[in-house]
Amino acid sequence: MESLSPNFFVKDINATISFYQLLGFTTIATVPETGDNLVWAMMMKGNVTVMFQTFESLADELPNISRTDGGSLLLYIKLTGIRAFFEELKDKVTVLKGLEKTFYGATEFSILDNNNYVLTFAEDE
Repeated sequence: MESLSPNFFVKDINATISFYQLLGFTTIATVPETGDNLVWAMMMKGNVTVMFQTFESLADELPNISRTDGGSLLLYIKLTGIRAFFEELKDKVTVLKGLEKTFYGATEFSILDNNNYVLTFAEDE
């Protein structure tokens, strides 16, 4: 194995791109390459890559994919400068858990993205 790039299924890809741009992600590829009717996008920040795809683009290709927002998962994203990042975001996103030092030594906070996916950011301070 060489990498893992999650592909999240979303209802509104343009709103999702805007949300992740707020977190500092850059769009590096889309399908189609231009226009307003995007069905897929890949975004990146540092070494973290995520993909987003509309439910509609799947049609009947993958019927086992749940067609509801969110998921039974949590993305755990390590970064540096967590305190500054938290201060930058805290009034712009839904914070589920504020900055907290864990028993295993990490400083973390958790947010909800616009599709009800949970993102936890962590730094070993």
